[in-house]
Amino acid sequence: IDSFRDFLAIKNDANYKSEMEPLIQWGIDNFEEYGFLVERLETPELPLLLATKIVSKEANTILIYLQFDGQPVDNSKWNQEDPYKAVLKQKIDNEYKIVDWSTLNDVSYNEIQEKDLRIFARSASDAKGPVMMILNALEIMRRNDIELKYNIKVIMDFEEELSSPNLADAVRKYSKKLESDALLIFDGPKHPTNLPTLTFGARGISDITLITYGPIVPQHSGHFGNYAPNPVFRMSNILSSMKTEDGLVLIDGYYDGITITNEILEDLDKVPDNEEEMLSEMQFKLPEKVGRSYQEALQYPSLNVRGIQSGWVKDEVRTIVPSECIAEIDIRLVIETDGYRLHELVRQHIENLGYKVLDRRPTKEERLNYDKIVSFDSKISYPAFRTDIDSDLGKWLSKSLSKTFGQTPVKKRTSGGSVPISPFVNTLNIPAVGVPTVNKDNNQHSPNENIKISNYINGIRTFIG
Repeated sequence: IDSFRDFLAIKNDANYKSEMEPLIQWGIDNFEEYGFLVERLETPELPLLLATKIVSKEANTILIYLQFDGQPVDNSKWNQEDPYKAVLKQKIDNEYKIVDWSTLNDVSYNEIQEKDLRIFARSASDAKGPVMMILNALEIMRRNDIELKYNIKVIMDFEEELSSPNLADAVRKYSKKLESDALLIFDGPKHPTNLPTLTFGARGISDITLITYGPIVPQHSGHFGNYAPNPVFRMSNILSSMKTEDGLVLIDGYYDGITITNEILEDLDKVPDNEEEMLSEMQFKLPEKVGRSYQEALQYPSLNVRGIQSGWVKDEVRTIVPSECIAEIDIRLVIETDGYRLHELVRQHIENLGYKVLDRRPTKEERLNYDKIVSFDSKISYPAFRTDIDSDLGKWLSKSLSKTFGQTPVKKRTSGGSVPISPFVNTLNIPAVGVPTVNKDNNQHSPNENIKISNYINGIRTFIG
């Protein structure tokens, strides 16, 4: 725990690249400590690290993906002095309150669970926790003379929260060094039941930025309301035309190529989701109608408006007709859908609404010639991946977790979140499976991120197994 606290204190916001070297050096030092050969794999920006430990040329080689960087922090939103200064909290009267670290002295595992003891800090779960779990596992194996049965290669990513912009090229460039038999991703949360979990795929991610236009500068709403076109209404019309009220995408061809067979439905139905509890926690009455269950919904590409900006609100509100409206959209991809194709379908849909679609801001001449203009900018970060649940890798992992915990793991066909794994799967031609270890309610990407200490312990047990 002391080493984990020291690790959490190292800043890891990759937006500040000049501050990342101590984190990179920490990765080098700690894996060299356990007999790994560590190499910097240079990229145009931050390097990747590759740690290799070969026990036998005849043994299989497992490649492990670890994320080191974290989301930005806003100190004002955290219930502690500094998000990089870890605190121990206990649930008291239905609220997490800071307690002294000495609370962990001579405490049993059952008491850790009963008191719901958690460490709160940025990246506690996403994803410094899994890094420390594997190092703790290696330490316990060393103390107990437990030998590795497999060769291990560990790839350390320092730009995951920036969508790993250099990863795909690096995997191609260093493919010989990365050669392996299978990839394990130690990232993401377990099933909400906190049962041992395996995730056999992840959706890819892409994004679109739309801008609609009104007057060239904001105009007084008293003088020009009813006269100057309002870009917010135009954006609202575009967005509302894309989906039904119950969440189904209306764009022609958006769900083409996806077939959910009875066999797939059986796998999906084995995941023990409590959707009534999910609705209660998120506090909405009905889910969208993409699929008949939460797991089935994840098998389709999403179309999500993640933010809209125009004018001013609250204390800064102004009586104006805004000059423009910006909508940020993310599209989560599944393996059957090509992101470029989906982006083109969205663009064509907007064109069919009568808009002039540009890949830049309009000129004055264009603004005067076209009534309805929208700027369209898009990017594919990385596609989806999926491995068969009944693959050799899946069977091996399931057997391992069952032996370690005495419970059959929850097997998810795909997760909703995205991880930059497809470059490994496609370039190295290997199967990949996620082995999540952290608690679902960890507030990843948000203030007050945390990890249950019981999950931390069980993560170490997972990796030893």
